[in-house]
Amino acid sequence: MHKYLFFVAQNYSYAILRPLQQAIKERGDEVVWFLYGNQINTDYLLPDEKRLFTVEEVIAYHPDASFVPGNMIPSFISGLKVSVFHGFNVGKLNGRGKNDHFNIRGCFDLYCTQGPNTTIRFQQLAEKYGYFNVVETGWPALDPLYSKQITHRQNTSLDTDNEKPTILMCSTFSRNLTCAPHLYEEIKKLSQNDQWRWLVQFHPKMPDSIVSQYKALQNENLTFIETDNVLPLLQQADVMLCDTSSVMLMFILQNKPVVTFKNISPGAHLIDFSQAEELEQHLNYALKRPPELMEEIQRFVEELHPYQDSQSSQRVLDAVEAELKKTNRTRKKKPLNLLRNFKMRKELNYWKF
Repeated sequence: MHKYLFFVAQNYSYAILRPLQQAIKERGDEVVWFLYGNQINTDYLLPDEKRLFTVEEVIAYHPDASFVPGNMIPSFISGLKVSVFHGFNVGKLNGRGKNDHFNIRGCFDLYCTQGPNTTIRFQQLAEKYGYFNVVETGWPALDPLYSKQITHRQNTSLDTDNEKPTILMCSTFSRNLTCAPHLYEEIKKLSQNDQWRWLVQFHPKMPDSIVSQYKALQNENLTFIETDNVLPLLQQADVMLCDTSSVMLMFILQNKPVVTFKNISPGAHLIDFSQAEELEQHLNYALKRPPELMEEIQRFVEELHPYQDSQSSQRVLDAVEAELKKTNRTRKKKPLNLLRNFKMRKELNYWKF
């Protein structure tokens, strides 16, 4: 029996890892959660999900592998370190002008990639650095989406029998990328007529001032939703309105149109615009699902995430089990990563060596 650890700091981790948890249990293996930091709501943990409360407990647990939907995990935790990603590559750049999705931080032994358009680059990086491996598995978070399961903590107050076209608005928190403040007046106006149903859901780091603005818009046509699992919303909506948040790529994988406001790298698969007053016409165009647009979406999906069999969690576990069986996994050893490990020790308040 394998022992696995979920190492998480954000609420979105619940929806990403629960399909993987189900697959682990189906194999007769064991998994525990370690939640840290002040940005994760521990109330979202279910009664039957086992949690470790201290780093000492994690060390004593001695996991065979840890799954991380974030960027960091300290080296003093035993076992294989597996990156399962917290979203798709949307081309966001870090402070040094580099694509943050491909930032190698020296923490992971295995990257389980989502599709060809990221696998190829990670394979190149694996060849360059020599201390981690890459396996294309698909993304566990999407297993329920393709199996059409309505997953945990669906907002049951939503009117799922509403026959009006549904627009799901999602937005990132980044001041330079968010569409929320720029489209507020247009959405306020459009939500006051009865042609569409609006669902609004923001990144958990969205400023409180903007959240309050949109909560105040709620009426019979617009519902603001706070949730640890966006999948039910993706399933209900006909069109998404977004900016450069990676959640738009989760939505487009259903072969549904996405309208974006000032996307940083718009392609033919998106309906992008830059003038707020044009919002209504672009949403109407998206709802018509024009054939030329739908063909572009299909081509994009095949590169982004071709796996629609709800088996990505199983492929991740297959990749991990294969890695655990290897005697010599990589050409080189991971770097000592002293600065990042010091920062993690400080954050976790763990100073034993």
